[in-house]
Amino acid sequence: MPATAPTWDPGQYLRHAGHRARPFADLLARVPELPGDPARVADLGCGPGNATAVLAERWPTARITGLDSSPEMLARAEALAGPTPGGGRLDFAPADARTWTPAEPYDLVISNATLQWVPGHVTRFPDWVAGLAPGGTFAFQVPGNFDAPSHRLMRELAHSPRWKDRLAEALRHDDAVHTPAVYLEQLTALGCAADVWETTYLHLLHGEDPVLDWVKGTGLRPVLTELGADAEAFVAEYRDVLREAYPATRHGTVFPFRRIFAVARKEA
Repeated sequence: MPATAPTWDPGQYLRHAGHRARPFADLLARVPELPGDPARVADLGCGPGNATAVLAERWPTARITGLDSSPEMLARAEALAGPTPGGGRLDFAPADARTWTPAEPYDLVISNATLQWVPGHVTRFPDWVAGLAPGGTFAFQVPGNFDAPSHRLMRELAHSPRWKDRLAEALRHDDAVHTPAVYLEQLTALGCAADVWETTYLHLLHGEDPVLDWVKGTGLRPVLTELGADAEAFVAEYRDVLREAYPATRHGTVFPFRRIFAVARKEA
């Protein structure tokens, strides 16, 4: 776990919003209709709120709360808060997924690319499922690409002689996410009907050093936060190895990205 909680940059994160939105759309497509009308929905780890707003399109009468521990992300999301055109309401509040427990029954607790930042997140599943209304759903997706060059090269560089004293504890790997089989076992053990799957997207990125630009918004945040003003030197070294691992073509740079999904419906 990083020595310092990462500082987030909503603008950098949203630079690849189109590609980042695809897994959330695919997750949402498998979420069944919700038992409540109007539904009560929590988006755990809402970030800048762009995906949270999509929930209001699916359930226009719902009362939806986006939860996040980053003040920077919540400040960006607040611009979206307020009544929704369908008669529902969208709001945002600070919360830490490591400790958050539903204070009222929810019809849907959903989490998009957040739980990889939560050590031991499977131990939180019982509380979240218990907080669902009968027939409610817990759904999430996490990146499953920690063995990809983008992450492996980052870890190798962080453990190199130049950087290991400052970054040896900054990046998680083995315990960041689990296999789909583990998630299936955990969710069915809680009495849920679980649908778990994985997908590898082949994102075609454009621009100069686009994979570096992508990870600057997510996986590289602990390094940038830990190094502060010294991060530029690390980024320069990392950029060079990324260029070899993800060569640009005349059509763009191919960035394979594996994701793991789970949709668990509580017994009605």
